[in-house]
Amino acid sequence: MPYFGFKGGIHPKYNKEKTCGKKIEKLELNVGDEVAIPLIQHIGAPAKAVVKRKDVVKRGQLIGRSSGFVSANIHSSVTGEVLKIENVSHPIMGSVPSVKIRVTDIDNDFVLVEDTDKFQDKVLAAGIVGLGGATFPSHVKLAPPKKIDYLIINGAECEPYLTCDHRLMVENTVEIIKGAKLIQSELGIEKLIVGIEKNKPDAINAFEKLIVKYEFEVIPLDVKYPQGGEKQLIKATVNRVVPEGKLPLEVGVIVHNVGTCLAIYEAFERGKPLIERVVTITGAVKEPKNLIVPIGVPVRKLIESCGGPVGDIKKIVMGGPMMGFSIFDLDTPVMKGTSGIILYRDTDLPDLSMNNCIRCGKCVEACPMGLVPAIMEQFSVNEMYETLKDWHVLNCIECGCCSYVCLSRRPLVGYFKTAKREIMNMMRQKKDAAK
Repeated sequence: MPYFGFKGGIHPKYNKEKTCGKKIEKLELNVGDEVAIPLIQHIGAPAKAVVKRKDVVKRGQLIGRSSGFVSANIHSSVTGEVLKIENVSHPIMGSVPSVKIRVTDIDNDFVLVEDTDKFQDKVLAAGIVGLGGATFPSHVKLAPPKKIDYLIINGAECEPYLTCDHRLMVENTVEIIKGAKLIQSELGIEKLIVGIEKNKPDAINAFEKLIVKYEFEVIPLDVKYPQGGEKQLIKATVNRVVPEGKLPLEVGVIVHNVGTCLAIYEAFERGKPLIERVVTITGAVKEPKNLIVPIGVPVRKLIESCGGPVGDIKKIVMGGPMMGFSIFDLDTPVMKGTSGIILYRDTDLPDLSMNNCIRCGKCVEACPMGLVPAIMEQFSVNEMYETLKDWHVLNCIECGCCSYVCLSRRPLVGYFKTAKREIMNMMRQKKDAAK
């Protein structure tokens, strides 16, 4: 199948060379270490704690039960004693309830995921969510109400600095494709595609060796951000356009991240719940690494495992530099959606002194969703949210391309995030008033 591409996008400096060749290492914990496992690590309703203070829990044991259709189970990533349930720092929500556990035993075994008759129920039982960053509960995504004819596995990893997916694709190729084939078989999907950016030739080669045995297609993708965006990936690989406000299933497509496929394989073949993930720790650290990390480990521990910071750290980002979030507390825990920890010194950061818009149009050219950021910004600044809705701000994927190319350093994506939140609140209030 040809590569169809998508309009817009940018070519930032990728800065992947520090870790793209680094094999995944295991972050070792010690007896006495503490983890804080948030009860909300996913889109949707928080999980409800099913443990209490002084309970002894095993690695893989359920500690938070899904509390709605769009929700996810939470499991202990360690064997230990529950110290308390308290709020811990969260990069988006400020703080969230978490189960704090002290490690009492270094245990490589885990409590098996409960057996279920239904495919989606086992995915739910294992606590699997989208590991590409969105953290949408996977059991919901895997229950489409209509026929799906394409399953696309997202191996783009277009965010600068991050290489965790790259290493997974090189080191766990067979497990990823087996997870994808499980999805394909259970949902009766006709075609399976793996999309990988061309700057990962070793990953492309690893999958191409399996094509004959497992019957799927590999599509090398142009290196362009946000190639890994769901709608952009669908357009680039199968030339279908997801309608505004709709999901990929409307055009007969489901997209899953490579890490999610690996988690599904491990749940079905090993009975393992989602209790750890690979994180790229890079930037201004002495020894950048890709580490497999138990959920709930504080960011501080990851930095220490990489030899500590280099120089005076000005900013720490959880996730990628384009769509990640700054954190201000080193005790912020690793969550299911934590793909990276990036440390920046003052000299690593650009000058973000803001000037007036010069109407250059670069933001319009860069927007992969065909929006007009320069005009939309004015409505945002003046809190004209109804007008912004008419200008399709809800279609913004918050990729940050507009802010990146802006010569005047306008914080465009920040305005649009605020506007989307306000519009969604307005829509909820209108809905509640109509009841």
